This record gives sequence, structure tokens and C-alpha cells, in this order.
Amino acid sequence: MLISETHFTTKTYFYIPGYKLCHTNHPDGSAHGGTAIIVKDTIKFYELLKYEEQAIQATSIKVQGILHEITVAAVYCPPRHNIKKEQFKTFFHTLGPRFIAGGDYNSKNVLWGSRLTTTKGRELSRVLHENNYSYLSTGTPTYWPTDAQKIPDLLDLFITNGISTSYVDIQASLDLTSDHSPIIATINTTISVRQTPPRLHNSQTNWESYRALVRATINPAVKLKEQEDVQIAIDNFTCILQHAAKVATPCRNPQRPTNTIPSNIKKLVAVKRKARSNWQKTHTPESRHIYNQASNKLKQALHDMKNASFTEYISNLKRDDNSIWKPIRNKRRPETPNPPIRVNTTPPGPWAKSDKDKADLFANYLSEVFTPYDQALDQDIEQELAKPIQPPEHLPAFSLQKLKQEIKMLNPRKAPGMDLITAQMLKELPHEGLVNLLHIFNAILRCSYWPTSLKKAQIIMILKPGKDPTDVSSYRPISLLPTISKVLEKLIYKQLTKDTDQRGWIPHHQFGFRRAHSTIQQCHRLTDTINKAIEDHQYCTAAFLDISQAFDKVWHPGLLFKIKRILPPGYYNLMKSYLHDRTYKIKFNTETSTLYQIHSGVPQGSILGPLLYTLYTSDLPTSQKTVISTFADDTAIVAKDSDPMTASKNLQDHLTSIEKWLQKWRIKVNQNKSTHITFTIRKGQCPPVRINQTTIPQGSTVKYLGLHLDSKLTWREHITKKRKQLDLKTREINWLIGKNSPLSLENKILIYKTVLKPIWTYGIALWGCASKSNISVIQRYQSKLLRTITNAPWYVTNQTLHSDLHIPYVHSVLQEYINKHRSALESHPNPLVEPLIHTTHTRRLKRRWTFDAIN
Repeated sequence: MLISETHFTTKTYFYIPGYKLCHTNHPDGSAHGGTAIIVKDTIKFYELLKYEEQAIQATSIKVQGILHEITVAAVYCPPRHNIKKEQFKTFFHTLGPRFIAGGDYNSKNVLWGSRLTTTKGRELSRVLHENNYSYLSTGTPTYWPTDAQKIPDLLDLFITNGISTSYVDIQASLDLTSDHSPIIATINTTISVRQTPPRLHNSQTNWESYRALVRATINPAVKLKEQEDVQIAIDNFTCILQHAAKVATPCRNPQRPTNTIPSNIKKLVAVKRKARSNWQKTHTPESRHIYNQASNKLKQALHDMKNASFTEYISNLKRDDNSIWKPIRNKRRPETPNPPIRVNTTPPGPWAKSDKDKADLFANYLSEVFTPYDQALDQDIEQELAKPIQPPEHLPAFSLQKLKQEIKMLNPRKAPGMDLITAQMLKELPHEGLVNLLHIFNAILRCSYWPTSLKKAQIIMILKPGKDPTDVSSYRPISLLPTISKVLEKLIYKQLTKDTDQRGWIPHHQFGFRRAHSTIQQCHRLTDTINKAIEDHQYCTAAFLDISQAFDKVWHPGLLFKIKRILPPGYYNLMKSYLHDRTYKIKFNTETSTLYQIHSGVPQGSILGPLLYTLYTSDLPTSQKTVISTFADDTAIVAKDSDPMTASKNLQDHLTSIEKWLQKWRIKVNQNKSTHITFTIRKGQCPPVRINQTTIPQGSTVKYLGLHLDSKLTWREHITKKRKQLDLKTREINWLIGKNSPLSLENKILIYKTVLKPIWTYGIALWGCASKSNISVIQRYQSKLLRTITNAPWYVTNQTLHSDLHIPYVHSVLQEYINKHRSALESHPNPLVEPLIHTTHTRRLKRRWTFDAIN
């Protein structure tokens, strides 16, 4: 379906189940003009570059046929622009050698059946004649002005090239109520159909048959002594599971959509069509009045039907069957664009338009991402890695009980890897299958060999919010690893944490990926240092570093060097095999790229990846004159002193040592995304600091681990940001919790507690020491929302609302969270946390600290 004059903007939400939307907005971004194409999602197509000009707006797609591709374009030419031949020619040349472009050209010419010929129509006819283009027109009016004094005329038509008119049929449609009646073009050709994503099982799978097939084909007596034996065994095991699932899963017949339109609606549609046809024939005021009446009755009936259906749907949402969470997860958001992409270099790279081209471009781009910054050899590290391990040690074998426990904990909703083996298939394994899998896992430990089939990742690309959809770097890779590999990694991770004392090699300042360590506790360390500096009338200068592609650029020889020095000897060869020869391929829609090698980084989405990154950065330099806080790759360094020059010098010295460490281990800092900030209530700022010979940008606020810190640590900036976030989220789900929603009051309160309340309670143990005026911002929001949820009249007090709904005031929630935070700190294993509780710092100011908010 080609649509002209859509009036879409970037915030427009439009969705039809089973269809894809491609659209082009007006160049000025306002709600006028624009075009769109609605395509059935089973049709194989890809979007072309948008044509966004003041005089012509067009949306183009390339439909893939069996013999050739056809460009289909929706066109709109605003009437106020006098388009010349060159402008039409430039546009049509963007469509390629074979196209059909239809829409409102606002160009009249007797050649295609218009009542008269205008200048724009004459220019368009010249383009058709010079380029041997063809036109498709019904020869009947398509524009029906509401003014009875104006005469209907033909403005909508198709322009074609490379398509024989012998295979095309054109007809008018008088079913819609727009002032432009649609025209329908039928092309006799064969198009390609998208293949549904492969799945090994569905809701109709016979798991008893699956288990019987696995039991019958498993060979329990297989001997696994060499690495080749392990590789063959895991490949055979995977094939057995795939075959058993396919055989046990019947083919699902596609369900045909049922017509659920009530008979009274159908009758009103027929009456409206007849009235419209009569008005178009006579064009009298009486026929127009009858047509308007029929149209209004139909609109009202459709409105009532939709309201009744919506009310029934909302009223049936329940907590017991988890149906209440489905409409919250399925957010109403604008359609995700799928335009051509390229590498925005100087000069820019070529456009990738088809799904195959996009998959290859993404794969090639990631091949550079998964390559270390510096590939030169380091002789010292190479010599150390070449030394044999003495004495060789074998890791303890896994037990069947541990394997069952890990498989039981798998999330069945997780997407499978390239082998399509899901968590459900492992959960349904018979005893013989579990024993065989355990035998393979123990052989992997014994041979210190990670099979190559477990090192293949399938990556899908997700557009980052607010980024340019045409830039290849605007997409985030999501890696899907084999489920079997994840189970093995979990077993090794637990054995590794049991065999080693992580406190001996994980630095105390690293709070990421550690049990009993949270972001709030790390932020508390930071804010406690800032509070003490402000209390002592000092300058507190801090640098918040942004590590570029931290997990993707881990240098493998350097990581193996540290594994060999830190971990028990038995893990070195296994981790070496785990990191070596890893591959990936990109999947874009139904197309995939070829396999590419991964030369750097820890596996994304893996269990061992975060642990290996922590080990790789465990020797990050520290300083006695500064405080360092790290949570994964989020790094903050703080220095304080009564003299701003001294504070910056201490910070600069620490940054210099970190800079040398980064160069040695081939890690880069993005200076432009890093922030330097001075926390103080005194006048003036600390001098700027540098890293990699570049000055770090200074700011008055900074975001660290989800908390917004301002230069005076008043928490006003954080509360303001959270208030805006609450407003956006409330508008998003207002159709569920608003005063006009038929959802039950109990479920509305449940949504508030589980969706909205966590937004403002995050970090409340820290920002709860803000002034009462700042905290009252959140309290006013809660009171206002409760009044909206219940649709309470003005005379019902806020106290009554909170009491009847059993919703505590913000102050009470604050007390609860601070007490929980303090209890967690009292039994914390990290020695850096103890000073946060037993502080003896003298107070000069009336400012409140974290635990001062407790009455």
C-alpha cells in the first residue's frame, strides 16, 4: 500500500500486525506532507534511501522477485511547488532501471485523463517521453473536492519503467472516505517470500517422543581421549538433539485470519459505499449530506466497537497468568527504521541496501572492532606464554547432580545460538542424554580443549536509541551463544570461584560482577569522599573515564599472560582454547554473513567473559593520594585537597600512571566522552587534567552508575532527571493506569509499584539526604499519580489516598531503604565499605549525609 501525504513525524506510532512500515517525513520535520509504504512482512524486500525534498517526498523499497527486482515508490508532490523537468528526472533516476512509482503527483495532463493540462503536468509528460517511461491511470477522477463548486479531477497515477503494460492492470477503488480515492495496480509477476526463522520445537512438540529418540540414538560407550574425539562427540550430540526435536515436532498449519467484523458494521460499510458512489456520480448537496451521515454512523459504530473491545481486553488482564505484563512490555513506540547503512568515514563508504549486503557490512565492521588496537608482538609476554606449565594439573570432574542443577536453572525464554539448541531441549533430556553430556564436559576439562562448535556466535544488531540509523556504528551487537556452552561455562565458573580466592586478585575498588557488591555501594564510597571534602572546605576533583569498547578490545596474549600468573595452572590451557579461534556471523532478518574470526575481546553474553575482564584489569594502578572506584569498565578517580592546584596535581599523577598502564595493555580511553568535574562549595575550579595528551572536558554535572552528581552534591540534578523520566514513563502507560482505564485498581497499584516506583527509588539511600524541598518533588508526583489512578475528587486528602491504598510516603520509603543499605554494609566482605558506616568525621556544615536521613 502506497500512501501519500501521511503527516507523519518522528514520534508517530503506526502499526498493523503482520505488516512492515517504511515512511519518509517532510524535510522540515513537521506534520505535513510525507509518504509511506505498508508491506506484508512475508514479502522479501528492503528499503532504499529516502527522498526528502521540499518539492518531492518519496519512500522507495526494492521488492525481490524470482527473476528480477522491482523498485516500488510512494510519491507525493505538494501542490505549491512548480516542479521542473530536471527535478522529476533526478528523482526517477534514483529508482533504478525497473520501477513503479505511484502517488499524488498534483500534475494534471489530458495525456493520462485529467480534465486539463497544467505546467507541472506538462513537465512530467516531457520526462515520460524523453525516458520512455509509461504511465498507469484509470482515466477517471481520483480527487473529489469537498466544495461542490469545484470539479473532480485526476491527480493520482503510476509511473513505470522496465515493466510491460501487458502484465499490469489498473482499477479504481471507491471504498475509502478520503478526498483522494485509491487506485489499485496489479502486476503479474512472482516475488520472493521471507522464510520464517527456523525453530526445532514449538508448543505441539511431543517431548516423550523426543526423549525416546535421544535415548535410542545416544552412544553411551563412546571413548573421548583426544581433542578430535571431543569435537566429534559434541557435534554428534548436537545433531542427535536437533534430529529428535524435528521428528517430535509436527508441522504447524498456518492459521487463516478470521473475519470478526460484526454484521451491523458490514451493513454500514455497504451503505456508506453506496452513498459515496451516488455522491461521486451526482455531486449534489443532497447526496453529499447522505454520504456524510452514512460515514459518521460508520465512524461512531467503529469507535464503539473498538472501545468495547479495549475495555474487555483491559478488564481481563490478570496478575495470576502474567497477562498484565504483556501490554507493558509491548511499548507503543515509533516503527524502527530499516534504511540503507554505510560506514561514515571520510569519504563515506558505499551504501548497503539489501539484507545480505547489510549483514556483510556489519560483519566486516565488527571484524575491526574484534581486533586489538595494536597487533605488534610483545617479546616479554610471548616468552612467558611459551614457557610450559609445571606441573600440569587436571581440573576436578563435574558431577551429574551439578549438571542437572545448572540445566534446571536455565531460562527457557533465552534465544538459542547458531545450533538452535534451546534451554527447553536440555531440560527435557533423558538420563542417558545427561550422562553423555556430562561425559563430554569432563572430557573437555581433561583435554583442555574447547570445541569449535561451542565457540561460534550469532550476532544480531540493535539500533541504539537516538542514533543515526544509516551509520553502521550506531548499532549495538547482541551475541547469541550456544546454550550448551553456557551450561559448561557456569560449571567452570563455580569451580573456578571455589578453587581460587578472588579477594586475592580482584582489587577491592572493583565492585562489578561480584557477589554482595552493588552500584549503590560503590556510589556511596564516591559520595562519602565528596562529602568529607566539602565538610573540610576542600576542593574535590574527579575524572570519570569512558573506556572505548572495553570488552571487545581485550588483548588475548595479555589476558593469557595474566591468567597464567593468577589462576591455578589447570585453567590456563582450557582458557587458551576457550579464547582461541572464536568465530561469529551476523544475522540480519533472514540473511547471514560468512564466518569471521574474533581476534580480541572477551565473549559477549558469556558467563566467563565478565570474570576474564575483571582479571585483565585487576592490576589497574592505584594511588594513596586518590580514591579510585570501578564498576566493570566505569572508572572514577577522585582527589581532594584544600589547594585546587594540589588536588589536580594528585589527580593528574594518577591519570599519568593509568595512561602508561593503558598503553601497555592496549586499552583506550575516549577523552571526549570522559568528564572532569570539581566538587566544592568554594569559589573557583580545579585546573584541568589531561590524558593521552588531551584535556578532559570539564562539566558541572556527571552521571555515574545511574546517579546524576552535581558539583555541590545537592542531588537536585538527579531528582530533576528522575522526575522527567517518571513523566515520560507515566505518559507511556497512561492508557493502562489513567483515570479512564477500565483496569482494576489493584492492578493499577501493582503497575505503579513494579514499573514506576523503581525509577525513583533507585539510589534513594544516597539521594535521600537531599533537602526536603527536593524530596518533596517525588512526593508530589506520587500523590498526583495516586489521585489520577483512583480518579479521586478534590476533597479526598492525600493522607486518605496513601492510607487506603497502603502506599507509604516517600519519607517512609527512604527510611526503609537506608536501613536496608546500612544492614548490607555492616556485613559486607569488602574492607573499603567499613569506613562508610563507622565514620567519625567532624561536622561543620548543616548538610545531611547518607545516614543522617534516619530519624
